[in-house]
Amino acid sequence: MGTICSGFGLGLLLFGSIFLFSANADEGVQSSRILAVFPFPGRSQYIFAEQYLKELARRGHNVTVINTFGNEENDPNFHVIGAKKIHEIMAAFGNMDYNQEASQWKVLTMTTEFLNLLTSSVLDDPAVKELLASSQSFDLVVLETVQNEALFGLAQHFGAQTIGISSYGTDIHIDELMGNTSPLSYNPLLLSSRTERMGFEDRLRNVWEASIIWLHKRIIHLPTQRDLYAKYFPNARKSLKEVLDSFSLMLLGQHFSLSYTRPYLPNMIEVGGLHLQQQRKSQPLPEELAKFVEQSPQGIIYFSMGSNIKSADLPAATRQVLMETFASLPQRVLWKFEDDQLPEKPPNVFISKWFPQPDILAHPNVKLFITHGGLLSTIESIYFGKPVLGLPVFYDQHLNVQRAKQAGYGLSADLWSANATGLTSLIQELLSSPSYAAAAQIKSKLFRDQKETALERSIWWTEYVLRHKGATHLRCAARDLDFIQFHGLDAWGLLLAVTLVSILIFVILLRYLLRGLCYVISKRRGASSKLKTQ
Repeated sequence: MGTICSGFGLGLLLFGSIFLFSANADEGVQSSRILAVFPFPGRSQYIFAEQYLKELARRGHNVTVINTFGNEENDPNFHVIGAKKIHEIMAAFGNMDYNQEASQWKVLTMTTEFLNLLTSSVLDDPAVKELLASSQSFDLVVLETVQNEALFGLAQHFGAQTIGISSYGTDIHIDELMGNTSPLSYNPLLLSSRTERMGFEDRLRNVWEASIIWLHKRIIHLPTQRDLYAKYFPNARKSLKEVLDSFSLMLLGQHFSLSYTRPYLPNMIEVGGLHLQQQRKSQPLPEELAKFVEQSPQGIIYFSMGSNIKSADLPAATRQVLMETFASLPQRVLWKFEDDQLPEKPPNVFISKWFPQPDILAHPNVKLFITHGGLLSTIESIYFGKPVLGLPVFYDQHLNVQRAKQAGYGLSADLWSANATGLTSLIQELLSSPSYAAAAQIKSKLFRDQKETALERSIWWTEYVLRHKGATHLRCAARDLDFIQFHGLDAWGLLLAVTLVSILIFVILLRYLLRGLCYVISKRRGASSKLKTQ
């Protein structure tokens, strides 16, 4: 009996030791120091990740964020550095003509110039400089991957593991960072309006445009980012090339139910809908807004151009077309308009500088979402099962709207050339045909059917990288290959050369054989003719 008790006690002690070890290990992960860098001045990119960053802080991690907006909240585990100077630069772009035409090379060069300004404005910020000069250390750096490669140097500066996060999903730049394979035959470029279903002409354009991007990146973009890296990190422990090879994980703001099935490496995780507060119940609308929405017998149309494009800055002619369209509708319209007054506003239109968008889209009386086609808005329309009329302007908006059309829950129009008659016709089509609402509901059902939320998935993978010290076992060997090796061009080149040499040798041998046969035949004919003459 004493032996049994002794054995039981020993087992209990062993179990307790294992439990304490596990608890201490978890505690070590839970109290990690994390730096998150979101340099892009578009608020939607930060909104995408904000809930994720705050959840990390809630779980006990110490989170420091560099963004371009700052934050008024006071949380001991969540500190924000607002590098706001970029907004002074953005003011010069505020009224730019989004409809202007330019060559792809020029657009890429302008983008590089802007990204260089963005990089400098963040690293020149006094608070960021102070952070770099401090003795503070981090276990993990979470980087928004918007081709600010010099900013990626923050991870090596602090000797931290690196995670990337992209609000729009992957593209050819992120694929290159991770070593992922995305055949251009069915993976359209992010800035195109093509989908995965491409004919020969579209595939040709896709390959051509990808080739231009590849060349521009190496001739123009990367050399300028390399100069910035040398300027701001003169004592860097790693070269920029090594920094670009240091990503342990990539969180992608996409999901196969939102777009299409495509190949990903195991450390490329889809977290589309990360910004959605899926555990939160829809909140009642403010009293005045609720009255306007609920007392509309024909339903509500919600119109927003997102956070990067302000309706108040649209050309007067475009605003007039929109007002004429809305005035002709029996439905009431909620219009996100960034000014206190809208001259000649139709009586069925309610304007506000801000709306609680998820709560509005969740309302059963909202029948249609007129949107710029930004990915976050597109995901919200799918989540709440609302059909859309897309008015895309730039970046991935054209592709997002094209996918809505392909899936049958949306239509599109050109914001700059549309007239009131055409817009009214499209709206009536979307509202009168039940197929659009039905397609939106099907899409919503597919997206909601996941074993965990995007937030839970992103947190688990982030802590997985921390637990396994960078999870180097997930690194793809493709990252050790250059372009020629990665695409097998050296192997294909050798096989082609061997084939051509073999064919050449065969042709030469055949030629000599034919010559020999001809010589023999001619000799025999000569001998035969001599015999006949005799």
